[in-house]
Amino acid sequence: MQMDIQEIAGQIDQRGYIVLEKLLADTMLDRLYARCQHDDPSRFNAAQIGRGSAKQRISSVRGDAISWLTDMHPADAAYLSFMEELRLGLNERLFLGLFDYECHYAIYEKGMGYAKHTDVLSGKKNRVLSTVLYLNEGWKESDGGELVLYDSQDAILETVAPRYGTMIIFLSEHFPHEVLISQNTRRSIAGWFRISGS
Repeated sequence: MQMDIQEIAGQIDQRGYIVLEKLLADTMLDRLYARCQHDDPSRFNAAQIGRGSAKQRISSVRGDAISWLTDMHPADAAYLSFMEELRLGLNERLFLGLFDYECHYAIYEKGMGYAKHTDVLSGKKNRVLSTVLYLNEGWKESDGGELVLYDSQDAILETVAPRYGTMIIFLSEHFPHEVLISQNTRRSIAGWFRISGS
């Protein structure tokens, strides 16, 4: 599927974020969905907050289980290749100096969410652009789990339902955001374009 990098770059340049519907082909989405299943407990681990020795699991703050994508698996490799094309295109148009991309599958079980936060790690500023791709077929409004994007004055800019194939891309430092409590199993891929020095 052809992405409109010019449109993506333009929206990021003008307002700092963009919400895209069905950016990826259905076949790729289906393969990613199949990978984002909690059927192998050894592959998914409870997400933690903090860095280094201060890392800890606080499910009331962050309730997802994660598994990092690797280019050793064909479905993961196809997605990483797609995002590499996006990285190159954004660098060409916005001169962001994006060096690489990392991402993980995230599964929120019913009753879980992620309190308001930014994606910039404490003591580092290497994450430039955040991305979230949603992998939830037949998602209903009553299922909750929306991502709420805030501006610097704490006003809501966007509320994004985690519907199948929707992706949001936003400047990591500029937008606090939260995942509202989900009433159903919620699947996504969260990722970050980074600058060197990570």
